Amino acid sequence: VQLQASGGGLVQPGGSLRLSCAASGFMLRPYAIYWFRQAPGKEREGISCIASSDGSTSYTDSVKGRFTNSRDNAKNTVYLQMNDLKFEDTGVYYCHSSIVVNVEGSRVDLWGQGTEVTVSS
Repeated sequence: VQLQASGGGLVQPGGSLRLSCAASGFMLRPYAIYWFRQAPGKEREGISCIASSDGSTSYTDSVKGRFTNSRDNAKNTVYLQMNDLKFEDTGVYYCHSSIVVNVEGSRVDLWGQGTEVTVSS
């Protein structure tokens, strides 16, 4: 079971990127998915979450209005659409979920491998 993040790259300020987080070995549908990022020299921070039940989303203030978190359960994938990118959005982006792995309800934290976003002119 794993999560695989992709879609990062180099973009100019004001540009857009769409990150993907694809699940393999399990179904994403029952789980909330979180996006984190780690800027150079800083701690990893949570930036967005999408719920499993109704697909409701939440965002940290710094990305609110610019980033959109969505999910396509049929494709077993979550997306983070990032618009109006700023220098301070530079970092490595990770997707994360905590999934149930046995009938006893034990959970495992899954992290995607990270995809790098560089905003530069």
